[in-house]
Amino acid sequence: MLRELEKAEQKWGGSNKLIDQWLKNRRKLLVHYCQIAGLPPYSKSEKSLPSFEHVKSFCDLLVDYVSEGHFEVYDKVVNACSEYGESSKTLAQQVLPKITPTTNAALDFNDKYAETQDDLVLYQLDKDLSELAHNMETRFELEDELLEVLHRKHSEHTQ
Repeated sequence: MLRELEKAEQKWGGSNKLIDQWLKNRRKLLVHYCQIAGLPPYSKSEKSLPSFEHVKSFCDLLVDYVSEGHFEVYDKVVNACSEYGESSKTLAQQVLPKITPTTNAALDFNDKYAETQDDLVLYQLDKDLSELAHNMETRFELEDELLEVLHRKHSEHTQ
């Protein structure tokens, strides 16, 4: 996921302040994910669990990220796409409903882990993080599809 983020940053970085901020927040989320999952360059021992505070911090970033998409970025992307014609707007509107299940998965994860103080719940964390990663990867691909539509149409109009 980090490699795909780097590609997105190279492709769309610097083209729009809101998108730069969004990609920056995606990076923060992914780094925090790697930390609590014990993925390189971070590590954890087989028997250790991340702290409750670290999990809560990740949940906060997760909810902030999905909220930012739904309440700030997506509408602006769709509106920008509409400037480039109905086909762009329609395509953008077709992508948005596909993102909803990933939002639900993120919110379910948050509901389970944000306020937990139960070690037994944390023993399920690795499995749940794996499922969350799959959903977030799908989400990032769909978000990148939205950005690609906007970028492609913008490039066509500026040539």
